Amino acid sequence: METIVTISNFLILGLIIIAPILILTILKRLKIKRTVILYFMIGLFVLGALMFLFAWWSHESDLILLKQYGYNINGMHETEFYGNVSPENREQVNRLVTSVMGIGWPLKAMFGFVLTLPYLIVVCFGKILIE
Repeated sequence: METIVTISNFLILGLIIIAPILILTILKRLKIKRTVILYFMIGLFVLGALMFLFAWWSHESDLILLKQYGYNINGMHETEFYGNVSPENREQVNRLVTSVMGIGWPLKAMFGFVLTLPYLIVVCFGKILIE
């Protein structure tokens, strides 16, 4: 299950990296006059949706893994939380609990979106410089 979650996370991350390049390439092939403006409008929407999906899925996948390891998220104290967790998985479960109990996934999505905006600009100007 862990490998499926890791593969899906990398696929979504790969889409986040490749999407601006694909959008710009498709717009250049269509030979639209205002390519840069349309690129930023479509790019902002697509990157926003992908960051929303990535943040949500990383949170949900952590919850799925916690259930798989036997963690009781509805427990009242340590013995109920870790009652079904095997000792060899305890460190992994602690890491997942820390990840889930941090800031919420909507805030992670907002921060991620803000941090991907410079990438959108770099791809645009890089493509212009290459041509």
